[in-house]
Formats: sequence, C-alpha cells, structure tokens
Amino acid sequence: MTLSSVVATGPTSTVGPTRRRWRGSGAGRQHHGGPIAHLVLVVVAIASLFPLYFSVVAASTSQTRIARTPPPLVPGGNLLRNLRAVWDYNGPGGHTLGLAMVNSVIVASAVTVSTVLFATLAGFAFAKLRFTGRNALLVFVVATIAVPPQLSVLPLFQLMSGLHWTDRLQAVILPGLVTAFGVFFMRQYLSQALPTELLEAARMDGANSWRIVWHVVVPVARPAMAVLGMLTFVQAWNDFLWPLIALTPSGNPTLQVALASIGGGYDINEAVIMAGAVVATVPLLVAFAVFGKQIVGGVMQGAVKG
Repeated sequence: MTLSSVVATGPTSTVGPTRRRWRGSGAGRQHHGGPIAHLVLVVVAIASLFPLYFSVVAASTSQTRIARTPPPLVPGGNLLRNLRAVWDYNGPGGHTLGLAMVNSVIVASAVTVSTVLFATLAGFAFAKLRFTGRNALLVFVVATIAVPPQLSVLPLFQLMSGLHWTDRLQAVILPGLVTAFGVFFMRQYLSQALPTELLEAARMDGANSWRIVWHVVVPVARPAMAVLGMLTFVQAWNDFLWPLIALTPSGNPTLQVALASIGGGYDINEAVIMAGAVVATVPLLVAFAVFGKQIVGGVMQGAVKG
C-alpha cells in the first residue's frame, strides 16, 4: 500500500464514520420525548392552570350558584358584573380598589428594585471581596432566614409608630429593601459565574470599584437579577400580613389589604371576592408575559456560560 493510497483512503474510511457517529450522538442532537412524557406534561399543565381557571369560573357566577355542591366548573355570565362591583367598591376609609392597586404597584416596584440592587452589591462583596469577618457575617445573614417573620411584627410596628409612618407606604417598603435570601442567592451565582481573572483584569486597566460593579458585575449577574426580581415582585405583591398591620384597610391599603375588607362584614359574596382575586392576579400574569421570555433566556444564557 502506497503513501498516496493511505492518504486517499485512510481519512475517508476512519474519519467519516466517526464524524457521522459524533453527529448522531453528540450534545447537539435534539431529544424528543415520548408519549408518556407528553402525557405527564399535559397533566402537570392542567393541574397548574386549574386554580386560575376555577377562580375565573367562581368570579363569573352568582352567589347562589357558587354555593352549590358540587361547585360549578363552567363559567357563568356574571363576570363583568362582579368585576364592576369589585372596582366600584369603597373600603372603610373610602378608598377604591384602583388606589389600592396603585399602592401595590408602588410598593412592589420599590421593593423589587431595592432588593435586586442591594442584594447584587452584597452578593458581589461576599463572593469576590476579601474583608475581615466575611464568613461570619455571611453565616449571620443566612441564619436570619430561619427566623419566622412573625417575630419581627411587634418591633417593626413599634419602630414605624415611633417614626409616625403608620398608614404610609414607606412603612411597607422600608422592611423589604433587601432580603437575606436575595443576598445568598446572588452570592452563590456570582461566586460561580464571575471569574476572578476578569476582576483582576479590570483593576489592571485602572477601573475603580464602582466602574467594576456597573461594567463587569452587573452584566454577568443580569440573569440572576432577573430571576430575583421576578420572585421579589411576586412576594411583595402578594404580601398580606405586614401591610394589613402597618396600613390597615381604613388607611392607605395595598391591593391585598383592600381585598380583605371586601370579604369582611355580614353579607359575604364569594363570587365578588373571587373577582377581586382575579383582578389581583392579572398584573402578575402581565408581568410574566412581558418579562418571562427575557428571564428564561437569561437563565439559559447563564447556564450555558457556567
């Protein structure tokens, strides 16, 4: 066998099948689920969407129809009437549901922005900066997650009362400016996704700490910031216990506190209450519809980079 024949036949006979096998079994191959996997996904999707569907059904029926056994599973024709009753409802202090929704938007937005900002800065400090007592302080921050939030209600109320902030939105915004979970979440992400060599290169180029944060840390942390922002917004929007204590229905309530006043009294209309729950859920669905693609894309981008 000559050298020319080896060159002509060798690569063709050995590399070709190997290349074909690699294309057929490599990481780029698309995996298709079987019928069992699709069935499981359909069942999970139905179970996840059923509470929302039943809320719409209950909000579209009358009081007598919703009290039947078994409950109705088909939407009725009173949805617009119940939504109008909720929207025109005046609380104990004369506040409408529209004002309560504006208050919830202000509170949830302020808490989300501050939590994402401060948690990113603190997470970067715990992940990449070296200072005395870093590990002990991180353990203390993480340990506060185990403290029940009910234990802080009395001290917080005394503090807000001393500041004359009761029935004001800052009484709800201030305790949620940053969370221990957010700090730990961002610390864990940045410790893996942010290379130390990148920070050292930025310092060698003469960048100060703030420039490093805004031009190096924030672009790397954007996927985790999006996830933390969505989780924080949902938690702040649905928060009920502390706003009920700090604001009260007759003061300057958020949406959840205003909905609680709808369910009070002697004549309780469950259909109207469920219509209010649907109204409170719509902003969350809109936020996820607008930012959900960016959040999922950012998470996948961060996973590929990691």
